[in-house]
Amino acid sequence: MRIDAKEEKTFLKQVLAAYHFSEEDGEFLADTLVDADLRGISSHGIQRITWYTNMIKDGTIVPTNKPKVLRDTPTSMLVDANKNMGQIASGFTMKHLIEKTKKLGVSIAVIRNSNHFGTAGYYARMAVKEGLIGIATTNTRPLVLPTNALEAFLGSNAFAFTFPAEPHPFVFDGATSVVSSGKIQVLAKKGENIPGEWAVGEDRQVDQNAQRVEDNLSTIAFSDDRPDGGVLTLGGNLENNSNYKGFGNSLVIEMLTGILAQGSISADTNKGKHDFSQFFMTMDPTLFGDLDTLKANVTEMFDRIRNLKHLPGTEIKIPGDREYKRYAENQKQGVLIDDKTAAELAKVGDEVGVKAPKAL
Repeated sequence: MRIDAKEEKTFLKQVLAAYHFSEEDGEFLADTLVDADLRGISSHGIQRITWYTNMIKDGTIVPTNKPKVLRDTPTSMLVDANKNMGQIASGFTMKHLIEKTKKLGVSIAVIRNSNHFGTAGYYARMAVKEGLIGIATTNTRPLVLPTNALEAFLGSNAFAFTFPAEPHPFVFDGATSVVSSGKIQVLAKKGENIPGEWAVGEDRQVDQNAQRVEDNLSTIAFSDDRPDGGVLTLGGNLENNSNYKGFGNSLVIEMLTGILAQGSISADTNKGKHDFSQFFMTMDPTLFGDLDTLKANVTEMFDRIRNLKHLPGTEIKIPGDREYKRYAENQKQGVLIDDKTAAELAKVGDEVGVKAPKAL
């Protein structure tokens, strides 16, 4: 079914208000989820709200807490998310970095004691809207197997990068694993199989049963039990396909987040504080040249790539092309949610006296 994006946001704001988020925080958190759905990233959209409200109920998330700045210099910040949602601390931090970068050209921040922050691209786009280069990363719960390992240790560890361009900014936003666990979760809700070699079970045997993989990932991510299996790194199952490069990319994110922030590494977020860490960086491209010239040069490069000879019946897309196209389409036709998510929304709404969005 499809629901109107405005109704979706209204529903989310009302639910979040019932759980004692401030009006400002609720508005921002709702916007991150609706934005993901509009861009076709349903794994990080409204389907997450049940998980979020459950974390509030069990005390993992404290909506009334505010981020705290632990260290602050003209070009850097160390922020404590203070057990609120990752979106709240991330938006707070990126706003401050943009201000710093406009003054001095570059700035960096890390966040500790955080949690799920939605899509990494949301925060990188905050920077590019101001004519800046943006970088956003996060660690996650343990879901991903290192090269040749039988058990998960790494997070899916998203990385986003933005650069000013036309007709829209360049936006790369993706996990350092083959996929994020959210995409498997969405397939499981739909009763569909995994279409590729995304995950493995015992003895690193590829498993394409989405529900079975999702059940295994839930056990791995939310308990001390660590059965074999998990999501694969970029490069897939075999070392001879260079999956150690995906492994290396994920380790870089671990160092920039959990290690640098002195929080939990992904392997330890399934116990204790259940805390994630984030890393952000903003740069002013005019340190190196005229912004219009840089935008024109990168746009020309992208257009040349789009117009390369390609397979019949296909097209070459630059990262961000698909999401901006979907954003425009879904604003008109509504965002797509599966039946199981629709039932979850009704239950979440009933618990706080809020009506779920109706199908268009």
